[in-house]
Amino acid sequence: MSFSVIEPTVNETPVIVEVPHAGLGMDAQSLAYCTAPGRSIGQDADLLVSELFAHAPKTGAHLIYSHLSRYVCDLNRAEDDFDQHTSPCGRSHSAPHGVVWRKTTDGRPALSAPLSSQEIERRLNLIYRPYHLALYDLIQEKRKKFGFVVILCGHSMPSFGRLGERRADLVPGSRGRTTAHPSVLDCCDRVAAQARYDVAHDSPYRGGFTTGHYGLPASNIHALQLELARRIYMDESTLCSISERFDACKVFCTELVTELGKLRLIDV
Repeated sequence: MSFSVIEPTVNETPVIVEVPHAGLGMDAQSLAYCTAPGRSIGQDADLLVSELFAHAPKTGAHLIYSHLSRYVCDLNRAEDDFDQHTSPCGRSHSAPHGVVWRKTTDGRPALSAPLSSQEIERRLNLIYRPYHLALYDLIQEKRKKFGFVVILCGHSMPSFGRLGERRADLVPGSRGRTTAHPSVLDCCDRVAAQARYDVAHDSPYRGGFTTGHYGLPASNIHALQLELARRIYMDESTLCSISERFDACKVFCTELVTELGKLRLIDV
């Protein structure tokens, strides 16, 4: 299986935590096309984020996360998001970082050659569609059970931008506060303040495909992307966790999922 779904171990809440870029793995056919350096595969993953949210099921939330690298298939993109340089059947203009990445973040080639339409379909059928079907089914089940659902999309980001600017500790992305009820955003701000993390909403990340596609507050589906600056839990040069920071960040992540699970967003 290319992803895992971890069931709640206590009374279920309306919360789903999803970590689409947790994995580093590659299947053999994808590996045959990949020219991305090993370090890029690590740097462009959301390393350790699934571990930071590992206690989510103990709060009553579901946890879903990918085992495969985004260089195989980026689950936080639309399935038709690739250009003609990635595959001759592509039509998107958002590449090189579409549903299949053809370049690394630092601009190095990630594909040895454009992919055939058959290879694109293979990846979508093997990885992308099963993941989003599982996520969709979870959303529908929770909405039926509770009347609403909260999706927390867990990600990480480099601590500094390309021009050297310091990023906030946490960047909640909600497409200009449109993908979740204000109570969800306020909850994130409150728990962040208790943990003494600074916050910058939608800057520089406003929320990716999952946030925008599923986040429909009018339909009682609330989605929030949360980017964690890597300095708050790891050493960005070695790609290893820093135990004290990691432990503190894990406490924050667990508390956030706990508090989101206490929200009541019916008729608000």
